Amino acid sequence: MPKHGIQSRRQMLARTGALGASIAFAGNLSDLFAGTAAAQNLGHTGYGPLVPDPNGLLDLPEGFRYRVLSREGDPLRSGEGKVPSNHDGMTALPGRHGRVHLVRNHENRHTAKLPVPTVEGLTYDPQGKGGCTTLTLDAHGKVLSERVAIAGTAVNCAGGPTPWGTWLTCEETEDKAGTNGYTKDHGFIFEVDPANPHRSGAVPLTAMGRLQHEAVAVDPRRGIVYETEDAFLKPFGLFYRFLPNEPLGGGGSLRAGGRLQAMRLPGVPDLSSIQEPGATFEHIEWADVPDPLATETPIRLQDFGPRGITHAQKLEGCYWGGRSVYFVSSFARSAEGSAADHYGQIWRYDPERRRLSLVIVFGPDTDVQLPGESPDNICLAPTGGLMVCEDGNGAQHVFGVTRDGEVYAMARNAQNIGTPDAPEWGEFAGVTFSPDGQTMYLNCYTPGTTFAVRGPWGG
Repeated sequence: MPKHGIQSRRQMLARTGALGASIAFAGNLSDLFAGTAAAQNLGHTGYGPLVPDPNGLLDLPEGFRYRVLSREGDPLRSGEGKVPSNHDGMTALPGRHGRVHLVRNHENRHTAKLPVPTVEGLTYDPQGKGGCTTLTLDAHGKVLSERVAIAGTAVNCAGGPTPWGTWLTCEETEDKAGTNGYTKDHGFIFEVDPANPHRSGAVPLTAMGRLQHEAVAVDPRRGIVYETEDAFLKPFGLFYRFLPNEPLGGGGSLRAGGRLQAMRLPGVPDLSSIQEPGATFEHIEWADVPDPLATETPIRLQDFGPRGITHAQKLEGCYWGGRSVYFVSSFARSAEGSAADHYGQIWRYDPERRRLSLVIVFGPDTDVQLPGESPDNICLAPTGGLMVCEDGNGAQHVFGVTRDGEVYAMARNAQNIGTPDAPEWGEFAGVTFSPDGQTMYLNCYTPGTTFAVRGPWGG
């Protein structure tokens, strides 16, 4: 039975902006920031209402401004082709002389109209249209270069940075060679060196599993890599850890192989059945994956023995904070086979204590509804809060969450990709901050756009 160590509470979010977009959650936010550098409190409910952008791109609070760093279809500065479409997960890594490397995923399927250009030495499968591009910015935020970092992969969704300054990009597909025109199996993690992509090449880290990868987070002390699996149809995905043979070695250490395991919460086959924020479980188990390459059967369908394994619908964002890994279930729907309904959960796993806790639950038991609302990419903000990318229907936002539990709209996509009678707005993804904490970078998925946002972050 779980023990309830955190007092549950309900909070309604203030309506923000012209559309009155709002969300609600239950939980205790202090757990998200324990032991992290994000120590400030904003001391107020965000930064005020969103101001409509006269250019129709990005609505921000007063005092904030944006620059468009890159847009799909424009020429890559390297001359390798056009900026690919479907901007997704991203990270900002420090470079020399104050430079910043933005490594950006492109979640291109086989039908993509703007694929990542193939480059010799950086292409895994010539028929794959996904991959990563890298923007290098100078100390003042000016774009110095933009080039292909890896090509020939498929459905590069999210990933995560490593402590040694690289990016792990994840394929969210299980397509094998011969499917959709691919010449190689897909569903792997690849390591990308933003400073020198040819040093990392296009080598799949096969020991880390072949599955519908979403995001990863690396334990900086132990070198263990945690992985989420984005499977929204039954059987739902699993939460994994990879125990590398050469932890924290850098320079290709993950290529030395290791052991892939899946999390088991005894007696809980589906995480959505846990609805009380603060519910905590001790002595979490990890079961070896029988066939990490999924040669015949997807991992989530494999036989983990009579005790089974724990599933969750739509596992997405994943990050390391303090001494714990946090991961997101974007939603759960009983109509699709989940044990219960929610609009998003944020879980915390403490490896030292082998303890799993449910930190936050978003909806649906509130009187504020936003159709399809669900959290996706998340990151800790250096000003003491959490940034959450929304992935749902209707207008799309980046929501901020303060340490005090105040939730506010930080940005809204103003680019209508539908029609006046049936407006649509592309989701946000890849929210991340510069190493100095002064700039927030984020992607609009469609039309693919990368923004840099600056303003009075300290309040």
